[in-house]
Amino acid sequence: MSLRPRQIAIRLALVALVSSLAPAVALGQWSNRYPKVEGYNHHVYLEGYELPFLTEGPIDPAPAPDGARVAFAARGWIWILDLATGTATRLTRGAEVDSRPAWSPDGRLLAFVRDDGSDTQIVIANAASGAELGTIGTERLELDPVFSPDGSRLFFSSAVEGDLDLWSVTVDGGARTRLTTDRGIELRPQPSAEGLLYLAKRGSDRVEWLPASGGPPVTILEGRIASMARPALSPDGSTVAVNWPGEDGWGLRLALLDEPGPSILLRGGGLPLTPAWDPTGEWIYFAEADADERVRLRRIRAVGGEAEDVPVRTWDWGEPTATLRVRTTLEPGGAPVPARLNAIDRDGHPALATGSVPRFDGQNGRVFFYSPGVVELTLPVGSATVAAVRGLATPEATRTVELVPQYVTEVELVLEPVWDARANGWISGEHHFHLNYGGLYDLSPSDLIPMMEGEALDVATPLLANLHNRFEDQDLWGWRTSDRTPLIRFGQEIRSHFLGHLGLIGIDRLFWPWVWGPGYQVYGADDRENAEALEHARGQGGIGYYVHPVTPRGVERATPWEEASWEQLASSIPIELIADAVLGDLDALEVVCLWSDEVSTAAVWHRLLNVGVPIAPSAGTDVMTDFYRTMAVGTARVYAHTGGALSWPAYLSALAEGRSFVTNGPMLDFRIGGAMPGGSVPSGNATWSLDLASANAVERVEVLVNGDVVWSAEGPAGSGSARHAGELELPEGGWVAARAVGGPAAWPAMANYPFAHTGPVWIGERGSTDAAAARAAATDLLIALERARARLEVGYGAASIPKLTARFDRAEAWLRARAEP
Repeated sequence: MSLRPRQIAIRLALVALVSSLAPAVALGQWSNRYPKVEGYNHHVYLEGYELPFLTEGPIDPAPAPDGARVAFAARGWIWILDLATGTATRLTRGAEVDSRPAWSPDGRLLAFVRDDGSDTQIVIANAASGAELGTIGTERLELDPVFSPDGSRLFFSSAVEGDLDLWSVTVDGGARTRLTTDRGIELRPQPSAEGLLYLAKRGSDRVEWLPASGGPPVTILEGRIASMARPALSPDGSTVAVNWPGEDGWGLRLALLDEPGPSILLRGGGLPLTPAWDPTGEWIYFAEADADERVRLRRIRAVGGEAEDVPVRTWDWGEPTATLRVRTTLEPGGAPVPARLNAIDRDGHPALATGSVPRFDGQNGRVFFYSPGVVELTLPVGSATVAAVRGLATPEATRTVELVPQYVTEVELVLEPVWDARANGWISGEHHFHLNYGGLYDLSPSDLIPMMEGEALDVATPLLANLHNRFEDQDLWGWRTSDRTPLIRFGQEIRSHFLGHLGLIGIDRLFWPWVWGPGYQVYGADDRENAEALEHARGQGGIGYYVHPVTPRGVERATPWEEASWEQLASSIPIELIADAVLGDLDALEVVCLWSDEVSTAAVWHRLLNVGVPIAPSAGTDVMTDFYRTMAVGTARVYAHTGGALSWPAYLSALAEGRSFVTNGPMLDFRIGGAMPGGSVPSGNATWSLDLASANAVERVEVLVNGDVVWSAEGPAGSGSARHAGELELPEGGWVAARAVGGPAAWPAMANYPFAHTGPVWIGERGSTDAAAARAAATDLLIALERARARLEVGYGAASIPKLTARFDRAEAWLRARAEP
């Protein structure tokens, strides 16, 4: 095949997508950063599982046709490793992140995925010079290029028609062909003369074989949530190598195309990624993170045996490099402190510290990693910019420097928090995230400590949760740090999908079953209440709460923080939440979460408080810390007032009593009549004070009585703090609280708008009500309860559910008694 630069003119015409022409709708929660893929309900998983990863070490190995070299991705570029010398030579340049290389059969070309931080495309380059010869790109995602065995066509996955289908196009820029049309997504095409192997995700996850002779696809291997699975076809077209999950973790498995179904375990343990055959069929290369989460290149013989490292002895950048040493301190010349860092080189390409584990903030589009206080980075010479924060109270500190070849340039970033939580008696905690959830790392609980220290987070309760029918990490149950900060205690997320998800913390025994209700196997028709799990927590002195509660769908708002109408919210509440709350079984509500809407959740919470149900606020990110594409743990958190005590009992008590505020950015310290959140104040005239501190601008700050705004002021236009004070005439019953809301999204925050809300200060006594506010709230909650009952009946169909029905009956009677004059 004779090719000259730019002769490969492969560029799919841009598609006039309806979504690109429609006006933008302001959403109240994170939805997606990359173009939406139809049929994928939770885009966080698509971006977490299916899109490329940035790692410091080698990933996505692609052995060359000559068997002497391996292309791979590392540090966001494509490198080519000479197996004889151990030298890896950088092939690509630029600001974008390159990954998933694939060789042409003659070894002259490489195709790879290029990620600009909001979309992906495919690039074809000269494998010797790196000169770019053509691209495949649309306004949708393009992934997983591979050449046909004769080199005449390029196969890839594209979402140009809505969902991710497989396509092929002639290398000379001719016609393109759509190969799959089934609903769902297809990835990692592996063509041969006899057909096409690929990964399909449609309800279940399958390795499928589409024969060239025609007929339906044949399932080679099938499972649920095979998140990191990527099949590879042997050079002779007979055998599939695939990394695949099981009850005991991940393994590398082999299956024969002519014997679909059974497979053998080639290597168990660890978490092998992106397997690829060498051209002889003797070796299978793969990437895998070590105990320090540093990704390494490895290989194993196809007949089995011990896996071995494939070392990179020398990194040839192809240009002069320099070292940047970064110190983060709290005062000039002070002792180093842990921090969250972002660094970019002269082209805007993300730079990584030696030994770091990078992650991608999908809200702000920034790669970040953690520093223990001092780190070193290798970068091309020229300018470099580094930024640092430490938790939500620290404004971003940034420096740009010029790097000199062969020299170490030192930078000190001084972090200046706008508020000192501990000095004021507050302890921070985060109560909804998952240590391991099908990502590219297999984390241990101690891996959380550098993250927590870099985020100035005192308490964390990672929740064990199912990956559909797999119940992983049970061996970690009971692991904890000693009674000092950072405090780590495992909790549990209960997935009665249909009724609503629950978090349980402060428990010593797991609740079983973890899952039930429509959509689940075995327990799909269980007449089981969420209240059973809530009582399980309360009976052990723990706390039970609904997580990511309210996310109104399809609601257009002028700003993300504009409150939707109750008509719009009433159908968006978890089915059993209102019944559990009014019947007194709910301890807390996750008011702040990155995957749900704070303003909408607060609107439901306010109505529950108004009918006299004392529910404490809680917060959690719901991030998966083993993902590359994940926000930082602690970027949604609760501050509990313990008076300075740094112990788990003191913290849990303060959280349960509502001596707290929840936030994704602003800090609030509210007092009224001498009382703080969780306490009580007499009715009548009362003086109040509110200290607000924020690392970013906030649109407004408010004081609420029974959910109504009784005082409001503009928030800070930038980082800083302010004190507000005043007097209120309080009614006979109800509650008072403060909140801050609105403004731009920016570091250190990772939510799409700032929000903070204090726990209630009760008027008179805990659970008191104002008659008019209680009637109005009960009326609204009845509407939502009726809609929840209708969804319950449709979902369970003909199944007998007398316990659930009776629970709804009791809740309805309770609310009707309070809705009547």
